[in-house]
Amino acid sequence: MSKAASILDAKLTYLYSRVGASTVKLGLDTMRALVNVMGVDPLVLPCVHVAGTNGKGSVSAMLESVLRASGLRTGLYTSPHLIRFNERIRVGGEMIPDADLIRLLDDVERADQQQAAAPGHRPGTFFELTTAVAFQWFLERQVQLAVLETGMGGRLDSTNLIVPLVAVMTGIGLEHVGFLGNTLEQVASEKAGVIKPGRPVVVGRQHPAVRRIIEDQARAAGSPVLCAEERVAVRRLSQNLDGQLISIETADGPWPPLRLPLLGDFQLDNCALAVTALEWMRAELRLPLTPEAIRAGLEKTRWPARCQVVLRDPVFLVDVAHNPDAARALAGFLKTFRGNRPVALICGMLSDKDAEGFFRLLRPVVDACVLVPLDSERNMPLERLLAAARAARLPAAEGLISTAVPNARTWAQKNNGIIVAAGSLYLAAAVLYELGIEV
Repeated sequence: MSKAASILDAKLTYLYSRVGASTVKLGLDTMRALVNVMGVDPLVLPCVHVAGTNGKGSVSAMLESVLRASGLRTGLYTSPHLIRFNERIRVGGEMIPDADLIRLLDDVERADQQQAAAPGHRPGTFFELTTAVAFQWFLERQVQLAVLETGMGGRLDSTNLIVPLVAVMTGIGLEHVGFLGNTLEQVASEKAGVIKPGRPVVVGRQHPAVRRIIEDQARAAGSPVLCAEERVAVRRLSQNLDGQLISIETADGPWPPLRLPLLGDFQLDNCALAVTALEWMRAELRLPLTPEAIRAGLEKTRWPARCQVVLRDPVFLVDVAHNPDAARALAGFLKTFRGNRPVALICGMLSDKDAEGFFRLLRPVVDACVLVPLDSERNMPLERLLAAARAARLPAAEGLISTAVPNARTWAQKNNGIIVAAGSLYLAAAVLYELGIEV
């Protein structure tokens, strides 16, 4: 290991010491104190804010790809990462270089120690420190437009120090109940906290109760609600291993078909959200977002481990689906995509997830299943995972990722089947590593 790599490893080890449920502290006071000490002002960062439960990353990736294709210097902040921490913070599509990451992590550590020493203050969390690094990097690089994905929530999320040009709300489901509330309405209210006075919010398909909460909060803030379903129609014409050929129609009329490299019905909804936001930015902000630029950006979108085809013979898909809503979407995709081919599922999950609900939705499209442990302190023990599979009436065996991957490939070749690895981002990362596939 080189000296620089060793220094970065030590910096990240320090940062990861702030990870864990016991370290999560919702609130913006510490974040404000941290960026104040650093001399960073998030309010001057032009940005789009993306919140929700499922699809945040895909929508963020589409937006950034289009903005970059239009000639803008872009920033992209997403979480979590698959393989390398640097993936979270990108400018112009490029991950933050190790040398700059080391420098900024050093800056944020010193700032954190200074602000935490004040009476009544606490040390920053992993996500707070990481977000502060992203803000500083984007401002240093004079990013013209950043796309920021929220972490856990919205109202008290570390990213919520900004005032975005436009907010985007992807589908909201019940998650992180220990922090965001025990009901869908409470979770929705927290996530809708990214809505800022006078700034528009783009919404798509939502549970009626969620939609009412978003509209109520937008009305209270004097923020226009842009309904993607009413403004943009996205329809799939065909689908294969290279993506899906889609048609897009807006108020200006139909566009020529384009190939979206992301698979799944849910990506059509995500695309509609992204195009709605982009069309608004073109009309209201006079950005150079021509239909041709939007088309080019969508066709170049890369967002790994979202129904990603990582092998073709046999077909091997990797997806980060980890909750019932995402399982429903994945099952819908597999129902049409698999044809008559059997499907083998490799699955590992974190302990706070609804494994039984996840399995119940996938059971109709899964023919074989192997459950594996994850390299995380939050790993769901195999006995619990097996019990959830049995309760969902999904036959499953135990294994390790190192053996499950080659065994599944052998099974798929023998049975002309499809392999799907899903259940956690940790699983997706481990499978990609096992296969030697770079992000």
